[in-house]
Amino acid sequence: MSGKSFESPWQRIAFFTLIALFIVMTLFPMLYVLKISVVTPEELGRAIPTLWPRDFDTTRAPYFFTAYETVFSDPIFKQALVNSVVVAGITTVICLIVGSVAAYALARINFVFRSSVQSLILAISFFPAVAIIAPLFLQFQTFGIIGTYWAMIIPDILFALPLTVFLLLAYFRELPAGLEEAAKVDGANIWQAFYKITIPLSAPGVVTTGMLTFIFAWNEFLFANTFALDETTQPVTVVIPQFATTYTTDFGAQAAAAVVVTAPLVALVLIFQRRIVSGLTAGAAK
Repeated sequence: MSGKSFESPWQRIAFFTLIALFIVMTLFPMLYVLKISVVTPEELGRAIPTLWPRDFDTTRAPYFFTAYETVFSDPIFKQALVNSVVVAGITTVICLIVGSVAAYALARINFVFRSSVQSLILAISFFPAVAIIAPLFLQFQTFGIIGTYWAMIIPDILFALPLTVFLLLAYFRELPAGLEEAAKVDGANIWQAFYKITIPLSAPGVVTTGMLTFIFAWNEFLFANTFALDETTQPVTVVIPQFATTYTTDFGAQAAAAVVVTAPLVALVLIFQRRIVSGLTAGAAK
């Protein structure tokens, strides 16, 4: 950033103050959930909540917080983690395979109604998911897949695929087609040029798209809550609210489960942050 970006020191102070406020507003909810997961129930029940933790809840686990011990000792929650990985992983892989081919076709092939196809794909992403819950339930019941992974994977793909296509489409359009033509001159067919030239060069866009698709499927609740009928297939988004009884709610365990579920996503974003930034800014300037 050059020194001419701000006309006066006051503008610079105002700019960095707004940035600091944005960071605080972004991190505060997560930090407060983390605080809830480590304090005692008595501190949680105070009429005036505290901003910083005072009494740590380690009554049952001297070297581990009680809420996390409750979460990790629950077999239902551990199975839910596996279920979420399976559902989000399969959804991401299928969306990347199908979406990359569809985006490549839209980016490279001129055909009739190409704009209409793009508009239709975009329209699907805006369709309200709750409007198709009942028809999907009846159809999935007919095919006998209610209570299975596929009952969640199929609708997740339906709503994640448009995002996958449009992100990859924007990236493929910025790649020079001459590289693929050169590969074809050397004897490669269209599929070899696609998988050996286009996809490797599109790594930042593919990683970004995969991350966003995985996060969408990992956080999905509506379809999972409707189609996963028992703990054998329920993902973590459905299981977290179940740390409660008829008369009490274990807020500490719910907060600890939320931290455990969010931590892998944060780790993945930090690991691939450079590729994600590169993918999101692709096409911003020619």
